[in-house]
Amino acid sequence: MFDGIVLAGGYSSRFKQNKMCVKYHGKALILYAIEGMHKFCKNVIVVTGYYHQEICECLKGIDYVKIILNKDFSEGMFSSVKAGVNHVEHDFFIIPGDYPFISDDVYKKLIDSDGLIRVPSYNKRLGHPIFMSKQLKDDLIMTEVDNLKDFRNLNEYKIVEVDSDSILKDIDTVEDLFNNNDSGKE
Repeated sequence: MFDGIVLAGGYSSRFKQNKMCVKYHGKALILYAIEGMHKFCKNVIVVTGYYHQEICECLKGIDYVKIILNKDFSEGMFSSVKAGVNHVEHDFFIIPGDYPFISDDVYKKLIDSDGLIRVPSYNKRLGHPIFMSKQLKDDLIMTEVDNLKDFRNLNEYKIVEVDSDSILKDIDTVEDLFNNNDSGKE
């Protein structure tokens, strides 16, 4: 059994509006990340911040989603990672909510691999989601480093080669969303 953390606490400043709730093919962008993760995670924790109320409204009625407000969201994404990790009970995945097109095969390869931290790679470029063992929960919460990459680098991690560039495709602008080749989406 796995938990999942979807990070949605940012300002969406380059998008110029709350990108998590923008409709893409009739569905809020964040729902792609949540639904893709939920196929493999019983519990999905969405960590909000700046757009907390809007995201709560956007996700209303989804019973397997637990929404957590990170009051320290202005301190950056790692504060949202820590806020989410506080609520995991099992091994877990972490993904920013603006990575909507992660293929099922990516999750399967990460699950079927070994290592306390597993990072997907496509053409030698590391991406998301990141898998972490619950054994690292307390270390992650207590660490003094500034970001998830630094925490990852303090530990031994396994690079897992995948066949999908979806792990590299985040949505920062409206053009990213509507010019995106979502062929990795199943």
